[in-house]
Amino acid sequence: MRSTTPKTPLQQGIRDAAPFILVVTPFAIVFGVVATEAGLSIAETLLFSIAVIAGAAQFTTLQLLTENAPAVIALLSGLAVNLRMAMYSASLTPHLGAAPLWQRALVAYLTVDQSYACSVAAFERNPSWSLKERTTYFFATCIPVIPMWYLMTLVGALIGESIPESFALDFAVPITFLAIIAPMMRTPAHLAAALVASLSALSLTWVPFNLGLIIAASLGMITGAQAELMLTKRGLFK
Repeated sequence: MRSTTPKTPLQQGIRDAAPFILVVTPFAIVFGVVATEAGLSIAETLLFSIAVIAGAAQFTTLQLLTENAPAVIALLSGLAVNLRMAMYSASLTPHLGAAPLWQRALVAYLTVDQSYACSVAAFERNPSWSLKERTTYFFATCIPVIPMWYLMTLVGALIGESIPESFALDFAVPITFLAIIAPMMRTPAHLAAALVASLSALSLTWVPFNLGLIIAASLGMITGAQAELMLTKRGLFK
């Protein structure tokens, strides 16, 4: 007879985040390969992933540096790509803001797209969870993802140029974000923000140093905020 015992937040977190291993693995390998090809040592490549844990920002910064962009532009672009983490933090604060300082510091370090997406969805499904259960779930979502990011970055750095181009591992980048973002497109404001950001990014590809992405992201956020405000005034958004 199948057991009906409810899964603990620890088990749920690991289970919910485990599928992301399929996209984190090639994503991290690609970064390791690209970083070593760009001239970083194996140690520098691994330290980059450990310090930042943000693939999109890491790729953006690395690409700009290899294109001889000014270091300030590369750093600002990386920070701009990671501005979504500030929004993630604001969204998680009502759920995890009462945790001890050391836990909040660890949450800040471990907040990535996967841990955020899983946690917010789980917190909405389980409003009766205690603070301990919420923090346990959040940290559990990091168990399959974060160590794999470190490990596969190292593997990619060690492999270097030996991976055939026919493997096309760069598919992991868009698939990761599609898997995370698509289920979150639940309101007209979300759709408006995504549409404006996408069209703007496509039309601003000519802007040097990939700054068009920053402009597009800003336009998308402004559009989403304005759409949400308008819908709220009309009583269509709560």
